[in-house]
Order: sequence, then structure tokens, then C-alpha cells
Amino acid sequence: MKGIFSLLATILLLALLSVACTPKAAGPSATETAPASPPTTSTTTPAAGGEELSSCRKFSDARSPDDAETNYVIYRAALKAQEMDRALQVWRQVYAESPAADGRRPTVYTDGVAFYNYLIQQNPDKKEVYGDSIIQLYEQARECYPSDGYMAGLQAFDSYYTYPGSATDEEIYELFKESIEMDGPEDFQYFIVNPMSRLVVDMHEADKIDDAEAKEVATALMTRLDKGLAECEGEMCQAWQTIEAYAPSSLQYFETVKGFYDCDYYVEEYYPDFQESSDDVDVITTTYSRLKWADCAEDRPEFQAVAAAYETKRQEIAAANPSSGGGGNILRQAYDALQNGNSSEAVKLFEQAGDEATDPERKGRYYLTAAKVYYSNLRNFSQARAMARKSAAANPNSGEPYMLIGTLYASSGPLCGPGTGFDSQVVTWPAIDMWQRAKSVDGSVAGKANQLIGRYTQYMPSKSDIFQRGISEGQSYTVGCWIQETTRVRTP
Repeated sequence: MKGIFSLLATILLLALLSVACTPKAAGPSATETAPASPPTTSTTTPAAGGEELSSCRKFSDARSPDDAETNYVIYRAALKAQEMDRALQVWRQVYAESPAADGRRPTVYTDGVAFYNYLIQQNPDKKEVYGDSIIQLYEQARECYPSDGYMAGLQAFDSYYTYPGSATDEEIYELFKESIEMDGPEDFQYFIVNPMSRLVVDMHEADKIDDAEAKEVATALMTRLDKGLAECEGEMCQAWQTIEAYAPSSLQYFETVKGFYDCDYYVEEYYPDFQESSDDVDVITTTYSRLKWADCAEDRPEFQAVAAAYETKRQEIAAANPSSGGGGNILRQAYDALQNGNSSEAVKLFEQAGDEATDPERKGRYYLTAAKVYYSNLRNFSQARAMARKSAAANPNSGEPYMLIGTLYASSGPLCGPGTGFDSQVVTWPAIDMWQRAKSVDGSVAGKANQLIGRYTQYMPSKSDIFQRGISEGQSYTVGCWIQETTRVRTP
């Protein structure tokens, strides 16, 4: 059974790569669920010793087992040849007589999903009716083949993306969780990672799951992503790279939950950046505040190195910003608050220091520091943007505020959409707008801005995505969610 599931998943992926390499909202097409060829061996072979066949109606239970198996081969051949109407007619006979096929694979059910998606394409006004039939097919397949997580994953995926309202978020979450538990934390289906990374955050924020369960799921998602990236080959790597662009950003929410991650997590996530940029005040501040938040032991070598760098920078900043007209006393208090892990107090003090500063460059820098703490420590995107805008107004010659706003937008895929597809990908348009604006006002950030523009251009909505929505390249488009920016439609 694993073999056919692996083949189905591979075929599904290859078709999905044409839409940003992620599962598409329209569900699997007929060709995506069809195996490469009809079965070449008899499907009515008696079960081998110890083999457990499905308890649902099989070829052997049909009124004429030979006719049932022959019809199965006929409709599968027609499906492969894209003779959809003929294939559908014969499939109905097989589904009525022997929906479990040979008892070893859910092919009749997955093909049924393909047929109903075909009918939706032919009759868009009946999407809801046919969608209900698709969900029923998934449920029947799970009942007939309860030992594999593939069908639970597909049902959850379609319920989440394609047929919203067919199940509650709690029900979809449980289906994804069931799929993960069945297939294991290192082997569950790739298309689960993005939607589940969003759902686990939503469920935790709504107090519907506790820290322990959320951590178990988040760990499984990152474990699967790491393995997928390490073992992928060819086009599959593009799919995993697309997932990598969204899931980790969504799961960063848990960094704001005290005690959710231990010190080792923050050292692994942030200390490498410090090693690469040990003199960068932003890197030092972020790394120090994260390790402090995690209650890392003060005698830990990594903490000692970061703390020493942080204290040096703090003294340099204090010496360069005397209290008279520069907000120096407030600034020292702000860094003390940050040093003590009190980010909420720190942002208020950094803003106050900016308000009191008279020098435009200092004023802009203090506001920008507040913006960065809002983003990296508190994960409050709207407040981070507000502070970045104050920074840009105070020091119009700096491109750093626009660089940060671009990063905020680019990180909003999981916040403004399901983590994949059009709604999540449109955030790249205003993000790139901000990076282009940054380099237009400040040549010193051009290199970094170009690097980000090049990286995120590949994540723009595809030509087919915008065509399906009746929009065209070059026209104006307003990105909703918290962003609310009017931008220009572009494709990779």
C-alpha cells in the first residue's frame, strides 16, 4: 500500500509544481490521482498469509468479480487517456460494486475525487454539491483504509483550502494530526506542513490546545521540513523551499510564549547570526534578548559571549548619547529593560528616547530600534511598522526603516493567508516595493535590498494565479490583511 501512496503523492506533486510548488486550492485533477498505468497483475489474488485486506466491498464481493475487475481496468485506462466522460461512467459502476478495489489500495476513492474535481471544472456553480461528495469519498476511504495517514491528510487539505466551511478548524486540525500520527513525524505528507503550521498557532492562540501539544506539533513540523530539505531531489526541492519560506515564520509565534522553547532552541536559532555579525548592534541586541528570554544560564559560553558584546555596545551607545538633548538616560533605561527581558517596557522607552532626541539621525535610530523589538521580540507587526514609519519621517535619508517594513510584509504570508497560494504570496508585492524604496533613498542598503528582491521574486503569484482571478500584470492591487497597501501586480 505504501508504494501506491508514494506514487500518488509524487504524481500529485509534479502537477502542483506549476502553481508555486504547493498544493493548489482546486484539489487534485484527474491526471494527478491516476497511477502511471493500470495494474498489470491480477487484483483478485487471495490475501497472503497474515495480510489484512479492507473490510469494505472488494472485487471479490461483487456480483461478478471478473466484470468488476475488468471495469476497473477499463476506467483506469480511459482516465489515463483523459477520456473523462467515458471513464467516469465506468467508474460509477466500479464504485457501486467494489469501492475498496482489491482491498489493498484506495484507488477507487482517490479517482472519485479526481472525477468530482473534473465535474466542478465543468460546472463551477455546483462546486459546493460536488465538494460535499469529495469530502464523503475521503471519509469512506479513511474508514476502508484506516492504517495510513495519506487520506486523512488529503481530506484535511481539501477541507481547509478548497471547501472552506465543510469542516471546522478543530476538525481539520484533528485530521492533520491524525495523518501526522499515522505516518510518523519524519514521514508525513509534505502538503500538511504549511496549513498545519497556521492551524497550530490559531488553536494555541484560542486556548484550544496547551503548550505541550502545540510544542509536539511544532516540533514535528520542523522535523519534517528539515528532513524534506535534506533528502529532496530535483523538483521536490523547490516544493520544500517554498514551504521553508512560510512555515518557520508562522511558528515563530511560539517564541513569544514564555517557556515554550528552551535555551538550546534560541542558541541554535540566533547564535550563528551573532557569530557571523558579532559587531552588529541589532544582531547583538536580538540575540541577547532572545537568550535572556529563554533564561539561559549565565555561565553558558554562548550567553557569556553575547552578554559581553551587549554590555560593550550598551556602554558605547550610552557614551555617544549624553542625557542632554539626546534621550541618553531614557536610552540606558531602555537597554536595561531589554537586558532584563522586558521587551514591552523597552519599546516604550526606545520610543520615548526618540521623542526626546533632537538629532534627526538619533531620533530615527531610536524609533527603528523600537520597531525591531516589536518585530523580533513581540511579533507585533503593525506596531513595528508604525515605529519604522516614525523612523523614516525623522530621518528621510535612511533606507533601514523601509528595509524593515519590507521584511514585515514578506514575513506575513502565514498571517494573511493559509501559508501558501495566492493570498499568502501577494505579500511579496508590497515587500518588494519597500525594498526598492529603501535603495532609492539610501545607496548603502542597495546590496541587501537587491538580494531580498531577487529571493522573493520567485514567490510572487504565478501567471495562472492572477489569470484565474481576472487580474493582469501591471494593474493596481490592494493587499488586505493588516498590510492594506496598494501595489502593482507582477509575476516571477
